[in-house]
Amino acid sequence: MSIIKGRQLIAEGKTKRVYLHDDPDKVILYFKNDITALDGLKHDVITGKGYINAYITKYLFEKLEKAGIPTQLVEYVFPNIIIAKKIQMLPLEVVCRNIAAGHLVKRLPFFKTGQQLNPPVVEFFYKSDELHDPMVNEYHIQALRVASEREISQMKDYTLKANLVLKDFFAKRGLIFVDFKIEFGRLTADNVIIGDELNGDSMRLWATLDGRRAFDKDGYRSGDALERVRETYIEAFKVITGEEPLKEGLES
Repeated sequence: MSIIKGRQLIAEGKTKRVYLHDDPDKVILYFKNDITALDGLKHDVITGKGYINAYITKYLFEKLEKAGIPTQLVEYVFPNIIIAKKIQMLPLEVVCRNIAAGHLVKRLPFFKTGQQLNPPVVEFFYKSDELHDPMVNEYHIQALRVASEREISQMKDYTLKANLVLKDFFAKRGLIFVDFKIEFGRLTADNVIIGDELNGDSMRLWATLDGRRAFDKDGYRSGDALERVRETYIEAFKVITGEEPLKEGLES
């Protein structure tokens, strides 16, 4: 794509590349078509996935921004690019759970799949594929010098506020907002904002409480055929945004 042609690649993860921007306070996020699971051990490519995830991220980040929750978003560029504020990403994943599912049930089996969690459960995980993203608490985070007490408080506050906004938004669409993962970056000292992405890769979104009809990555995790996984991502685009995906984006 012309916007990234000749640009310096400064970072690459499993599903995104980060390029330098002309403005030193910004970066270019390029969403790849790659899909992964099991800490990257399972890996495939799905045409149009980068477009779907970039657009959904833009759409949901705009919802958060309107609610006064700061994000990395600056501008969306069709089909699969987001111009973003340059931030120092923290090596943490923050998970907020409204309904018991997935890893929580496996780790703590006294929770049952579909069980309501009130209040929502907020968990921190240290990003490390080799260690399978171990769960950490606030004391670990401070001892590791990953984030300050103030930054931890900000992350919890923004996570719970985002949960309220998104839970209400999806409820109005007749959907159950099961859980989601977000990441944070340091904009200035002791000031973090939501970064990275927010889409079907990073949330569970169910049509029914038994989770049999879902609009997220669990189908891929459980071994659905790639074409079925692609259809699920397209359905997620439609139910989340209320729009039809553009053919050019799905073919990109």
